Amino acid sequence: MQIINNPKKSEWTSILQRPTQTVDDIEGTVNKIFNEVSNEGDTAIKRYTNKFDGVALASHVVTPAEIETAVTQVSEKLKSAITLAKHNIEVFHKAQKTLKIEIETTKGVQCWQEKRPIQSVGLYIPGGTAPLFSTVLMLAIPAQIAGCKEIVLCSPPNTKGALAPEILFTAQLCGVTKIIKVGGIQAIAGLTFGTETIPKVFKIFGPGNQFVTVAKQIATKHGVAIDMPAGPSELLVFADDTANAAYVASDLLSQAEHGADSQVILVSTSKRLISAVSEEITKQLVVLPRKAIAEKAIANSKLIYVETDDLALELIDEYGPEHYIICCKNEDVYVDNINNAGSVFIGDYTPESAGDYASGTNHTLPTNGFSKAYSGVNLDSFLKQMAFQKISEEGLLNIGETIELMAEAEGLQAHKNAVSIRLKDLKK
Repeated sequence: MQIINNPKKSEWTSILQRPTQTVDDIEGTVNKIFNEVSNEGDTAIKRYTNKFDGVALASHVVTPAEIETAVTQVSEKLKSAITLAKHNIEVFHKAQKTLKIEIETTKGVQCWQEKRPIQSVGLYIPGGTAPLFSTVLMLAIPAQIAGCKEIVLCSPPNTKGALAPEILFTAQLCGVTKIIKVGGIQAIAGLTFGTETIPKVFKIFGPGNQFVTVAKQIATKHGVAIDMPAGPSELLVFADDTANAAYVASDLLSQAEHGADSQVILVSTSKRLISAVSEEITKQLVVLPRKAIAEKAIANSKLIYVETDDLALELIDEYGPEHYIICCKNEDVYVDNINNAGSVFIGDYTPESAGDYASGTNHTLPTNGFSKAYSGVNLDSFLKQMAFQKISEEGLLNIGETIELMAEAEGLQAHKNAVSIRLKDLKK
């Protein structure tokens, strides 16, 4: 990892640049596949599954028999672990439910807000080098709690044309209504337009590689909502002299092994700690099964020394990390003064891995600096806020003239007339 000492603020933008391509680099490919899926449906889906995943499938739909077989292939120990994680995620997301908000704004004018589930949602579950069955938990559980009627899961098949048993077990455990063996841009296109076997959905959720992230952004041009731009994983750790270098290194490597385009950053006010972490990364990296992947991510990563807490906080906010770990003596300063982060992990015994799997918080988070404007997935991600109002005769008499005056000032006579005609009858 590159060690950077006291970088000037003018250098921050280039130093903190993500190792990802721009939308422009990928958009042409995405639009081509979108057009073909829109026009050809499943024919295009099968063609691109064969091209990108190296498998020709007669059908992309997972059958009940495949699910039954998959359930038997997952060990009882892992089933118990998944069930425990499911419980914690349910507890945290059920706690996010809010009651109806109801208020009388003026005598006779009743306004209230209620939430309704998004009826049809698509969940994208990455496969590739690591089938992320944990993401099934993170997306399907809040969708089920919210009351979504149709929960469609898409994930790329392996070279044998199957999905990981753990994905299928977790999907059926969490109430997924349809499972499709398709990944990449073609999966997002299928969920966007609908095909003979893939339902068209109202909103698409889930992380993915750069191509999936851009595909989700392009999907919004075709009337489909998305949770957020969630691309390659990233982690920023702030640590000082009191931190355990081995723990910090293990956290950095835990995200580096996600993919070659992942990025991890250490910001510290201690040069001694930076040196110790660098040594630990070298030591721990050697024994990792996914060493080759982690090494590529480490090449994109930085160890940054700054002199003060204020500078560190400013730099962290500028980066806007997906995951943010705090390991320092004055942790309250770094908790209370951070504005941009997807999910925050506090203290020596709170590894980011806990949030990835079983603490209860959601691991589907904004990347690439989008934490400056987006939240991570939560229960409200699967709900719509609907406003209601009911006005009595007294209520219209109380606010009618106000509406007339404002409508007339904007030159919208029909708006005024809609009130005036009613007031005329009420004043008879």
